[in-house]
Amino acid sequence: MRIRNMTLFFCLVSLILIILPAWGGDKEKDEETLQNAGKVLQEMLKGDSVPSGVLAKADCVIVLPDVKKVGFGIGGSGGRGPMLCRSGSKFEGTWSAPAMYTIGGASFGLQIGGSSTDFVLLLMDSKAVDAVLNGKTKLGRDATAAAGPTGATSNGTVGGSDILTYGRASGLFAGMSLGGATLDPDDDANNRLYGKSVTVQEIVRGGAVQSPAGGTSLVSLLNSKIVKHSN
Repeated sequence: MRIRNMTLFFCLVSLILIILPAWGGDKEKDEETLQNAGKVLQEMLKGDSVPSGVLAKADCVIVLPDVKKVGFGIGGSGGRGPMLCRSGSKFEGTWSAPAMYTIGGASFGLQIGGSSTDFVLLLMDSKAVDAVLNGKTKLGRDATAAAGPTGATSNGTVGGSDILTYGRASGLFAGMSLGGATLDPDDDANNRLYGKSVTVQEIVRGGAVQSPAGGTSLVSLLNSKIVKHSN
């Protein structure tokens, strides 16, 4: 029993050491995260991993580059990335400046290995937007989440889920999932990026700030690729 407990302890320590760097940061790292998010979305759109027709139906998008997940009997995940929304009361305008979010979660089961995954989350209705803007959001409880349709043949067809998820993985992991993961506003990162105290609502819905330098390519990509909101 003692050996088993020690093994579990060292696994948990390893998990913390891997995940914490994804949450820690300074303004330079925040800007780098925004730049990486732009590259991830561009590559996933180019390969139809995220169909532009589906993205055109979304009210908001969250891009989470390099989410870490490990498992040795107990699994966990951690990372961060920006959320952007269309402006206007009906989400029909141009895309907002980015607001930083963190994602974390834990899952249990027979899991061995580790992975680094890029995620794109599409918020398809006001329920999902409200849930994410209101604070800590647990996927599957506060908003339904499902794997989104892929490929050019999807024709923009979507199901009834509040959030559609897309992932691009490197490494080996058994049982990878966003089910039960939690999204949280990263207020510290947002304050660093914008040089003042600002809420996620003010950033993505209030038009209170202009995008920092690291996020301009991401905003430009969305405004050039997805010009109109599709119903």
